[in-house]
Amino acid sequence: MRSTLLSRRDLDFLLYEWLNVEELTKRARFADHSRETFDAILDLSADLATKYFAPHNKTNDANEPTFDGERVTIIPEVGVALAAFAKAGLPAAAMDYDLGGAQLPVTVAQASYAWFQAANPGTSGYSFLTVANANLLLTHTGPEFTERFVRPMLEGRFFGTMCLSEPQAGSSLADIVTRAEPQDDGTYRLFGTKMWISGGDHELGENIVHLVLAKIPGGPAGTKGISLFVVPRFLVEADGAVGERNDIALAGLNHKMGFRGTVNTVLNFGEGRWTPGGAAGAVGYLVGEPHRGLSYMFHMMNEARIGVGLVATALGYTGYLESLDYARTRAQGRAKLPADPAAPQRPIVEHADVKRMLLAQKAYAEGALGLVLYCARLVDEQHTAESADERRALTLLLDILTPIAKSWPSQWCLEANNLAIQVLGGYGYTREYNVEQHYRDNRLNPIHEGTHGIQGLDLLGRKVTQQNGASLLALGERVLATVAAARAAGGEPGELAAQLDSSWQRLVEVTAGLFATGDFEAALANSSVYLEAFGHIVLAWVWLEQVLATGAHTGDFYDGKRHAARYFYRFELPKTAPALDLLARLDTTTLEMRDAWF
Repeated sequence: MRSTLLSRRDLDFLLYEWLNVEELTKRARFADHSRETFDAILDLSADLATKYFAPHNKTNDANEPTFDGERVTIIPEVGVALAAFAKAGLPAAAMDYDLGGAQLPVTVAQASYAWFQAANPGTSGYSFLTVANANLLLTHTGPEFTERFVRPMLEGRFFGTMCLSEPQAGSSLADIVTRAEPQDDGTYRLFGTKMWISGGDHELGENIVHLVLAKIPGGPAGTKGISLFVVPRFLVEADGAVGERNDIALAGLNHKMGFRGTVNTVLNFGEGRWTPGGAAGAVGYLVGEPHRGLSYMFHMMNEARIGVGLVATALGYTGYLESLDYARTRAQGRAKLPADPAAPQRPIVEHADVKRMLLAQKAYAEGALGLVLYCARLVDEQHTAESADERRALTLLLDILTPIAKSWPSQWCLEANNLAIQVLGGYGYTREYNVEQHYRDNRLNPIHEGTHGIQGLDLLGRKVTQQNGASLLALGERVLATVAAARAAGGEPGELAAQLDSSWQRLVEVTAGLFATGDFEAALANSSVYLEAFGHIVLAWVWLEQVLATGAHTGDFYDGKRHAARYFYRFELPKTAPALDLLARLDTTTLEMRDAWF
């Protein structure tokens, strides 16, 4: 029976027929691998996700973690699933061999992880936060941190978090007040409160490794004074033994609309409930150099942003497949108008408006999956680049695509979930079916790891202007190369290429015009509109890439790909024209609004 989590056929197309991940095995890092090993990982992931993660997804939602004042209680199925994930070696899938990893391409690892995100985002969230935490430490610390913290996380014994926000600061990290006081032994003592900490307290493993942003007294003001610290729930001795409890107290749980399976916490550091070594304050270990914490944390945040795009995509994809399955089996209405009441009912998948909703979901979900895997492919190329210049060029491209990879799936795969509910009608609005939960779970993704507003400011205020527009130019070279290839192919690909070329040139023109007046505030006033238009044009490019990859192949799968692209170019890409017109006018309606007028 076909899975309603993800389409393995689509994954194979994206990985092997479009992104050509087998070519990566020519690089030394991946030389031990082949399509056979990649397929084995994908098969294993689909099996584990189906067997251990999917069965308790609704149970996880209905029985969210609780806190009795002493400890957090989570349903036992979560621990069983995470243990199976760890036993299979999947936390270290893309890690080096000497860390116990499989040294898989990130592209394949992300495809593997999509199965778990589709099956149960609440449970899988614990592991994926941990992997991102481990990656940061591997990049910015040395062997001591690797042995003490990274290896146990990759083995599934420790879990990891990221602690950025505070109740009074929210997304404005310049305003955090958690302080880290230096000690004679080279450690620090932390005091403060952190908010919205996913996986912040639980009994799923032996320890929780928190990565905490804090300010060392006397440092520069604002973000330039932020440092990063490893603050474990339990201290870890030099020999790796788990020691006494650190001074980290759970102040309470946040009760969420969705994503309920991942415990979300408020943590107090240095409250004095525990006094490790007989002194107040949570013991922390400085990562890298003082006052560079935000740049280090961006390593994890950027990985997490692409991860948000992946989970948003997975939720949109599984909702699409479930609504498609329902539409094929739900009989309602008749074929002819005026309807013959004596005629048999037909499946609703045959109704034009249901086809419209399913086609939109297909375009959103399959397009988003292509985008996220494309970004993962760039990471693999970046990690194995033969020269510094090649690595810099790939970094520029990944920089400009990251806000799109985070925001576009979290907006449009949420819309896919909305349409999935609509396809099921009244049943979609009930908890007996999964699609309402997918919508609630996915509603988090436009918010965390940087809201749409923050992604828009990042894209327009930093990424398109950095190094005199080098990132925009790098992306433009890729887009125009696709346009040229599609024009050479002729036929419908050539027609789509003309549309994409026109939209891209208009985007570049509008981008230049936004900053021509020197009014930076006016240029950024509609950065979220810019983000949406930019994202839609990028996805049109991704879809044209997929059309080219179908080549001359025939059959339902390839015909479906081409028709989804056709839909995107006819229904979605035209939406960018009025958005770009508004941007070109440097409209200040939002800036001119006053509080008293609301």
